[in-house]
Amino acid sequence: MLSKSSSDSIQALDNNRNTVRSSTGGWRVGQGVYSHGYSMLDELVGEKSYFQIMILNATGKLVERRLADWSEAMYGCLSWPDPRIWCNQIGALAGEAKTSVVVGTTAGIMAADSKMYGMYTILDGIEFIQSALDKYNNNQTPAEIINNNIKKNRGKLNITGYVRPVAKGDERIEVMERVSRQLKFDDGPHIKLAYQIEDEIKKRFGEGMNINGYVAAFFSDQGFSANEVYQIFSTVVMSGVTACYLDTLQKPNDSFLPLRCDDIEYLGHEKRNI
Repeated sequence: MLSKSSSDSIQALDNNRNTVRSSTGGWRVGQGVYSHGYSMLDELVGEKSYFQIMILNATGKLVERRLADWSEAMYGCLSWPDPRIWCNQIGALAGEAKTSVVVGTTAGIMAADSKMYGMYTILDGIEFIQSALDKYNNNQTPAEIINNNIKKNRGKLNITGYVRPVAKGDERIEVMERVSRQLKFDDGPHIKLAYQIEDEIKKRFGEGMNINGYVAAFFSDQGFSANEVYQIFSTVVMSGVTACYLDTLQKPNDSFLPLRCDDIEYLGHEKRNI
């Protein structure tokens, strides 16, 4: 005899047999295509920008044009055609292997879904700045917020959104600050606190905010959750990967990063007898 939980599970499966239910949208033949209650062909295509439609599909929110334009500019800051970047190397290797552009680009996007770099890190960045603002509003100073982070990480500063591993400073922030001014975005409480934390880190460690920290604070001020921002920027590296794919596609095979065996330095055990 089935338990009540098993019976309920089977009933739930039966209720969905041969039926696709969507809370996002769909195509009604002869009527139209819908996304989150909007008619794609009557209200969106040709009326709203691609990035407005993309953000709608990613979050369910139809944002104003200037926020969509800001997001588009941010895509340009995070998709460089440099084959040294890890996800772009995947695209370059795919081009050399003569895969399709879709395969190469998709593989590169997947390689960017990392806790070390790429937009997955925005989850931690937003969690930090939103939590920091709560603490700041409860009378913690930026210095105390930093000290608590250091204590939590055994004496080391480890705040997602600050410090850059390969260079000091982040030239992309200045560009996006200019875009923010052009689109008439005022600094909100998260951005203001992010700058105060940066000032304290600069004084003590000589390091600053990186683009993750700026994006996290900006979107927090626009009322977005961490997951919503992650969803918006899920394909942010796409054009850079595609560019690197096309670069090697046109070159001879085995010309991208060839290695000799003695280019690899073995650091393991010496030869051992079995």
